[in-house]
Amino acid sequence: MSAIVWIAVASLVAWCWLLLCQGFFWRTDVRLPPRRSPGAWPPVCVVVPARDEAAVLPASLPSLLAQDYPGRAEIVLVDDGSTDGTGELARELSRRHGGLPLTVDSPGEPPAGWTGKLWAVRHGIGLARARDPEYLLLTDADIAHAPDSLRELVAAARTGGFDVVSQMARLRVESLWERLVVPAFVYFFAQLYPFRRIGRRGSRTAAAAGGCVLLRADAAVRAGIPDAIRQAVIDDVALARAVRRAGGHVWLGLAERVDSVRPYPRLHDLWRMVSRSAYAQLRHSPPLLLGTVAGLALVYLVPPAAVVTGAVAGSTATWVAGALAWAVMTGTYLPMLRYYRQPPWLAPLLPFTAFLYLLMTVDSAVQHYRGRGAAWKGRTYARPDVRPEEG
Repeated sequence: MSAIVWIAVASLVAWCWLLLCQGFFWRTDVRLPPRRSPGAWPPVCVVVPARDEAAVLPASLPSLLAQDYPGRAEIVLVDDGSTDGTGELARELSRRHGGLPLTVDSPGEPPAGWTGKLWAVRHGIGLARARDPEYLLLTDADIAHAPDSLRELVAAARTGGFDVVSQMARLRVESLWERLVVPAFVYFFAQLYPFRRIGRRGSRTAAAAGGCVLLRADAAVRAGIPDAIRQAVIDDVALARAVRRAGGHVWLGLAERVDSVRPYPRLHDLWRMVSRSAYAQLRHSPPLLLGTVAGLALVYLVPPAAVVTGAVAGSTATWVAGALAWAVMTGTYLPMLRYYRQPPWLAPLLPFTAFLYLLMTVDSAVQHYRGRGAAWKGRTYARPDVRPEEG
């Protein structure tokens, strides 16, 4: 057989392995685990880091203020140097809507060695600990919660004995680019961190979704959160790994009524979201980057290329292997499209979306070596191989 046939067969074998041996990552039925109401509801403090979030707060903060929680709960919003009136808007929304008590405070500039978001989280957790909560809900300023969200998270944590219960918020899918890129973003994340594996005791796989993380306060102390992860760009995954290393039990699944209200109307907006942390996910390793590019090409780009090449060259083996691999790829993507209420005809376009992600990953590495580092809300952080005094 020719080399192209072998490459097409290798892609098909890779897809068969992903289908059956990668934790059934493509299934979307991992939702909040079985739960029951505790006899006494523990105190909870909600920590919201916010920097220049005035555009989204009116759609998100009222949902937190309106939480129907039977126990003691309050909100700490950390205004991290906003220039758009985020803090005052939060206070005004609290006065207008009532509900849970809200504290708004500012942490000052982060010291060297801290990412801005985690410095804000650290400040918020410090304020929260003065209230002696049993649980901390770490949630982003663009996340809207159903009225029973906090209650259901606490019930799941108590029932299952979890130290972390995290839900991946449903991202917005309204523009054309959101429809093409967003479901694939969650699909790829689940492929890297299969949700079923994360929830098993003793599993080596650990991850969380930063928009919605319920964390036991004593587990945070044992794991040294957030100080132990102060330089992390992908802070949610780093948090889950730190808790797992400290002996904690972590759970992650898809949300049903926890939604991101942040729009990504243009490809440029989505590109920045992905490239901000893609190379950090690869630990800034050139060999891992090359392996990732080769893997993406083999798994996602070879199947349609094999179909076209086989048809043009009259190679039935190439065409069949490519078509079967493309069919498996399409079939595994359909559940995520259904979860996002998107039409099934988008599934065969996954190779195109994967090519975009390949370019975003390469761009992330390029930006890293240009010394721009990662960024959060206008803050740019030095490359990890550059000491703060040099950056």
